[in-house]
Amino acid sequence: MLTDRRPILLANARVVDPSRDFDGTGDVLIADGIIRETRRGIGAAGVPEGTDVVNCSGKIVAPGLIDMRAFVGEPGFSHRETFASASQAAATGGITTIICQPDTSPVIDNSATVDFVMRRARDTAIVNIQPMAALTKGMRGEEMTEFGLLKAAGAVAFSDGDRSVTNSQVMRRALTYARDFDALIVHHTEDPDLVGEGVMNEGEFASRLGLMGIPKAAEAVILERDMRLVALTGGRYHAAALSCIESLEILKRARDAGLAVSASVSINHLALNENDIGPYRSFLKVSPPLRTEDDRRALVEAVASGLVDVIMSDHNPQDVEVKRLPFAEAAPGAIGLETMLPAGLRLVHNDEIDLKTLIRAMSTRPAELLGLPGGTLRTGAPADVIVIDPDVPWVVDPADLKSPCKNTPFDEARFTGRAIRTIVGGRTVFEHV
Repeated sequence: MLTDRRPILLANARVVDPSRDFDGTGDVLIADGIIRETRRGIGAAGVPEGTDVVNCSGKIVAPGLIDMRAFVGEPGFSHRETFASASQAAATGGITTIICQPDTSPVIDNSATVDFVMRRARDTAIVNIQPMAALTKGMRGEEMTEFGLLKAAGAVAFSDGDRSVTNSQVMRRALTYARDFDALIVHHTEDPDLVGEGVMNEGEFASRLGLMGIPKAAEAVILERDMRLVALTGGRYHAAALSCIESLEILKRARDAGLAVSASVSINHLALNENDIGPYRSFLKVSPPLRTEDDRRALVEAVASGLVDVIMSDHNPQDVEVKRLPFAEAAPGAIGLETMLPAGLRLVHNDEIDLKTLIRAMSTRPAELLGLPGGTLRTGAPADVIVIDPDVPWVVDPADLKSPCKNTPFDEARFTGRAIRTIVGGRTVFEHV
C-alpha cells in the first residue's frame, strides 16, 4: 500500500537505534520525509495538525533494513524478479533499501546500465534500490570496470556477484584502483576449481547422500589470498558471504592486523545447517553451501561479537524449471527478502543474539559501509523506518510471498515476529493487517 505523506507519530514504542546505541521506550515523529524527533513523551498534543498517531505499545520501532545482497532480475531476467515485485517483497519483510547485484543481462558494468537501473527502480519500486556495479567487465574476471565513472553514476560498491576473481593480479589492481576512489570491493570468496562438481558441504552427510562435496578450503583459500592483497594495497574490502569457521579465523587475523576488511553472512547460514537439506531438498541448495552446526554457531557468535558486520538475505529467485530438479542438478539460490527479519528474530528469541545487534547488522552497518544515509533514527535522517511486532506467530506459506519465484528454504516454517509497518521516505509502503 502507498499512503500520503501525512506526519506520523509512532508513540509508546520500544525504540531500537544502534546508531545511537539506544534501546528504550520512546516516540518517533516523522514529517516531510525525514525523522523530526525521537524522544520519550512527544505526545499527540505536540505534533503537527493531521498527524497520524500510531500507538506502538508492545511493538519495536527501528531503522529500515538495508539488504546488502539481493538479485533482482532487471534487466534480462524479469521472469524471475522485477524491481516492482522485489520491492513489494522487501517492504513486506521490513527492508527499505535493496542493494541489487550486477549479474543481470546485460551485466551492470557501464554507466548507462547503472542509470537504467536507477531510473527503472525509481519509476516502479516502492523501496529504495541501489545498484552494485560489476568489478570486472562482463564479470569475466579479466579486466576492471571504470570505478570512477560507475561510482559517479550511482554504484554503491563493486562486485562480481557470486563469482570469484581468481586472477590475483586483477584483484590486486582492483583493490589499488578502488582505494583511489574510496570504493568498496565486495568479493564472493569461492575458488571455482576447488568447488568443482560439488553441490553441498563436503563431509559425512554429503557422503551419506551420495553427493559431491565442496570443501571449506574453497572459501578459505580465496579469502586468505585477498587478505594478503588488502595488506599490499590498502584497499577497502568486504567478504560477501562467509560460511565456515576457517574463514572467521582468517577474518579475525586480518582485523587484528588493522586491515580495512569487513564481512557479511547470509541469514540462511545463521538459521540453517547442512542437515536441513534432509531428503535432497533442493530449495536449500545455496552458494556457498550450508555448513555444519558448529559452523552455524560460530557464525552467530561472530555476528554477536561484531567480527561479522552484516546479515543479508542473499535473495536469489529461481523458477521451477531450474529448482525442482534432483539436488545435484538444481540451480543454487533461495529467496529471502520476506524471511530475513523473521529468521533473525528467531535467533533473538533463542537468546543467540540480542535485538540491537540484529538491527545493527541488518541496517546500521550496511549503511555505514556503503555510505548510505539510512540505518539510523537520528533527527534529520531519511524516514526509512519499520515497526516490528516481535510476538506475532505466523507460518510461511509460499503462495503468500510476493516474489514470483517461491524457492524459499523456510517453506512452512513457524516464525514469531515480523514487520507490521514499513515506512520509506516518510510514506507507509506496507502495513500488515
